[in-house]
Amino acid sequence: MRADVILTPEQVKATALSIVRQQYPSGAIPWYASFDGYPAGKVDAWNHVEAAMALSASGYGAEARRAYAWLVGEQRPDGSWPAKWEDEKVTDTGGESNHAAYFAVGMWHELLVTGDEEYIRSMWPAVRAAIDFVVGLQTPLGDVKWIRWEDGSTGAESLLTGCSSIYQALRCAVALGERLGEPQPEWELAADRLGHVIAHHPEAFADKSRWSMDWYYPVLGGAVRGEAADALIAKGWDTYMAPGLGCRCVSDQPWVTGAETCELVMALDAAGDPRAFDVFADIQFLRHEDGSYWTGWQFEHQRHFPGDRSTYTAAAVLLASEALADATPAARIFKEVAGRPLGPSPTPPPPACDCPQPART
Repeated sequence: MRADVILTPEQVKATALSIVRQQYPSGAIPWYASFDGYPAGKVDAWNHVEAAMALSASGYGAEARRAYAWLVGEQRPDGSWPAKWEDEKVTDTGGESNHAAYFAVGMWHELLVTGDEEYIRSMWPAVRAAIDFVVGLQTPLGDVKWIRWEDGSTGAESLLTGCSSIYQALRCAVALGERLGEPQPEWELAADRLGHVIAHHPEAFADKSRWSMDWYYPVLGGAVRGEAADALIAKGWDTYMAPGLGCRCVSDQPWVTGAETCELVMALDAAGDPRAFDVFADIQFLRHEDGSYWTGWQFEHQRHFPGDRSTYTAAAVLLASEALADATPAARIFKEVAGRPLGPSPTPPPPACDCPQPART
């Protein structure tokens, strides 16, 4: 650990409070509060859970529990959540698979931070419903379609970033079931199949390689580790990194973003890459004096872009700091689950498998 890089306790508190200040009384956490005449940002379940995790890790457990209570209250009978709320009203009814899955990561994180198994047991029905919804979107190859619409139809594509996050979520869900005495072997099989397709079948996913998340998320989610992770990070480094500033949001624009950079930090840390500390230090120029973080920086025009200070950026900073500082019992959540390293199962399907081929759309 490099103490010169990680956030101080005072800095952690200020950044956590920047999230708390934007949390609605209901418990929902928008991307950002209204500012300068602009309406508040949307709420989505994935970023909401990430913010709740950051609050819990930073000592704001009551606010995190309020966020989780709101989310459970909004869960639909099929286990999913709407894709988007604006002004606390649903404006996109589609159920995204990675949104539903990430609730399990939040609950595993909460269990590790607090040790409160009784609370987790009360949330278990919501976890189980969410993960069953996700597994219901898995294809014969093993990838998971990105969305199910209200009419029951599914999106044609599977997304590498989303599926990589789902892989971690399935591992967390399996661990929760084991801890609560309700093992879910079908979820573990789903995770093995998904991890295999992430590592060996890039053709299964829509081409979103312009976005940096598709570069590092297979490492962050844990499906790619070891020498394969090192090779993947090396392959994309020059494409996505802006030296001294951080990680680009997209490869073809002069724009670095705090959230993507801090997720990359956690991926590097999980892979044992010491550059995690330097990259985390680089992005601190986005820190505002009140502890919040600007979402991004357009370095050709030398201005913040977009012009907001987002809760999801603050949350990613706090979770990266938690990981680098080994600050809580949940600090290794991107490295291991239940004491076992995230990564391919000990006996994965062989690379040259007889998997069914994905449908072309």
